[in-house]
Amino acid sequence: MDRKDKISRRSKSSHTKKTTAFALIGDRFHNSDYIRTALGKTLVREAGLSIDFTDEVTMLSAETLKHYRMVIIFRDGMIWPDGYSDREQYPGYWPGSSSEIISDPPLLKIDAKPQMWMKPAQGKVVREFVEDGGCAFFYHNSSHISISNKYYRDVEGAIYTGHPPVRPFKVKIVNKNHPITRDVNDFIVTDEQHYVKYDKESKYILMRSENEDGLKYSGSIGDQGTSCEAGWAYEYGKGRVCFMAPGHMISVLWNSEYKKLQKNAAKWLLKEI
Repeated sequence: MDRKDKISRRSKSSHTKKTTAFALIGDRFHNSDYIRTALGKTLVREAGLSIDFTDEVTMLSAETLKHYRMVIIFRDGMIWPDGYSDREQYPGYWPGSSSEIISDPPLLKIDAKPQMWMKPAQGKVVREFVEDGGCAFFYHNSSHISISNKYYRDVEGAIYTGHPPVRPFKVKIVNKNHPITRDVNDFIVTDEQHYVKYDKESKYILMRSENEDGLKYSGSIGDQGTSCEAGWAYEYGKGRVCFMAPGHMISVLWNSEYKKLQKNAAKWLLKEI
């Protein structure tokens, strides 16, 4: 199977110029379709990027990335090779249904254990791609990958510590002087408020999430309070990096202020502003 067959969808023809971005998206808890639909509207049709989308993790390689200027990662660090045990996690299962899953012959017992998919070599590929002048746009749960890959973590800039149930929170712009936050106002979303342990300097932080109802979160590193870093950007080698935490639902990704941030980020990453 060649490269074109492996890529699940090319969002825009690139016969005349190099495709802008390779996007690795979708996981057990984040359907690829809503991500492709959201980014297809904001970054492709409105911002003018061309993007190849895939959910095949083995496609993340130096051979793949040499065809692109940007890598987008919008998925967590887990794959489930033997399937899921909870019926609620099967595609098409209606939440709250009392019906059992019936099969004749009976289903084999499922050993529902996740594996971290990113190999050390793939983390090095991401690092070298950005160091050499490429750029990386990391979304939402991609900080989870940092748990098991030190090379990726150094580029992405944080490690995932968890999140409370979906609830409203405010995204506060804390650096209004950066090109990414230009003309962007604080905004409120209903989403997973992702918490991280941020690794880089505070000067790179663009925005923070804040639960204005005073609801705190205690994750893998203990009590993290009501607020956390939710977006940052910096130079990395010859390239650039941006991370944005909101994104569990399409309604969040299409918040008008958040769309501004994403489009500004794409231009800044590509050194167009």
